[in-house]
Amino acid sequence: MARKFLLATIALAALSSLPTAPALAQGHMGTPQERQACTRDAQRFCRKDFGNDGAVQSCLQANRAKLSKSCSKVFQSHGM
Repeated sequence: MARKFLLATIALAALSSLPTAPALAQGHMGTPQERQACTRDAQRFCRKDFGNDGAVQSCLQANRAKLSKSCSKVFQSHGM
């Protein structure tokens, strides 16, 4: 359950930063703070994966050592 929650949070954070995604972002499952914490990291490391929720999460996990402290805390808070 926590993985699905985090996956949706990160994917929607990434998508909500794109001009074409406002409608998708309205149905978010994460808190605004969680989305904000990982948006820059998703844009920086995972832009090529936008549109593929699992790929964005995998990408962020692969770049775990480079993530901002705030995004790292989101992963930690969900046991990842």
